[in-house]
Amino acid sequence: MSGTAIPRLPGALPVVGHALALARHPLKFLSALPAHGDLVEVKAGPLRLIVICDPALTRQVLLDDRTFDKGGPLFDRVREIIGDGIASCRRGSHRRLRRVVQPALHHSRMEKYAVQMSSQFATLTADWQDGQTLDVVAEMVTGTSRTIAATVFAGSLPEDRLTAMCGDVKTVLDAVPRRAMVPSVLTHLPTPGNRRFDQANARLRNQIAAVIAADHSDRDGLLPMLMKAPPGEDRPLSGTEIADNTMTFFLAGIDTTAHALAWALHLLAVHPEAERQLHDEVDAVLHGGPATYGHLRDLSITAKVLNESLRLYPPGWLFTRITTVPTTLGGHSIPAGRVIVYSPYLLHRRSDLHPDPDRFDLDRGTAAQGAYIPFGAGARQCAGRDFAFTEAVLALATITSRWKLTPAPGSRVRPSAGLALGPRGLRMRIARRE
Repeated sequence: MSGTAIPRLPGALPVVGHALALARHPLKFLSALPAHGDLVEVKAGPLRLIVICDPALTRQVLLDDRTFDKGGPLFDRVREIIGDGIASCRRGSHRRLRRVVQPALHHSRMEKYAVQMSSQFATLTADWQDGQTLDVVAEMVTGTSRTIAATVFAGSLPEDRLTAMCGDVKTVLDAVPRRAMVPSVLTHLPTPGNRRFDQANARLRNQIAAVIAADHSDRDGLLPMLMKAPPGEDRPLSGTEIADNTMTFFLAGIDTTAHALAWALHLLAVHPEAERQLHDEVDAVLHGGPATYGHLRDLSITAKVLNESLRLYPPGWLFTRITTVPTTLGGHSIPAGRVIVYSPYLLHRRSDLHPDPDRFDLDRGTAAQGAYIPFGAGARQCAGRDFAFTEAVLALATITSRWKLTPAPGSRVRPSAGLALGPRGLRMRIARRE
């Protein structure tokens, strides 16, 4: 194949390459890459990664999942947790899984799911106390996990088991980035970190298996729908496929939405004019009550707050693909088996695509195609996009209609780039809105 060589990022250290810089300051590291080209080769230990810095090339990769399949060290580690669910499986399995799973996530079912979304966050905020200081991420995890229990498991998961499972979710997800940066043989050594991961992962699997084994004949949740073959399908999902996809919904449905909500609440607190606009909207639309599905069309400011929060701090900030055949990308020849990296955070912060990119701006216009991808694009776009965004809008409106959140004295919020991009140190004081 013809084509010019992909520029290599300078400054690689012996053996480790750029791994230390990437691990210490991952967001700063990514933001500096576009200056080196549309594609940049980065060395992370034994890995040679091709990072995409251009929205059009990113879109090409996302739309061509035959050539650029799910794979690479990140997805290899994710598969250790969720198996071959719809978010992590190879292309050969995805088409069928999508046909089976999508009816359970179709927009026609959102109104039914929204009842639980509204109810869970209304209950959560009803327990808050005026003047209380909250660990905001922990509170949002509580809200999103209860929503998942009510919608995916149809309420068949007791609160104590749910709390324990959320602790295990944090353990396994926190370990993924570190495990992705080391050779797979090291993840099998009996170190304390590997043992904690293996034990938490096993407990999660056992709990999911127990829930699946329960009687769901009289329930109407997402899990019972997965257990039936939809019209046009010859067979239902296998037991392993049901378990893998249930794990996928459980983990993805808790962590990413919780972080998106936490960032939105933080950004509102430090941007008073945006907060005023949002308060005006929820006061006019909700009249002090919880947000419901029927309110969604009138919560345009709330949606803008979330969209801009997702631009600045997309929970899914870094992804990998792997080339299945030799190909050309941006005029460069790429052999089969190469790891391709794309980053929503990188694209969302490019100043030539998003003027004054670090500014929180509710009036920001439409970005260039492919430059705003918090949920991905193409056939592998997040299957739960509508579910997650509906939940986030209803939750944010419900919270802000009742409470005003301000940064707690002495708190210092900073991004934490784990598997999801979350706000570390986010503690906020709440005051009841009259």
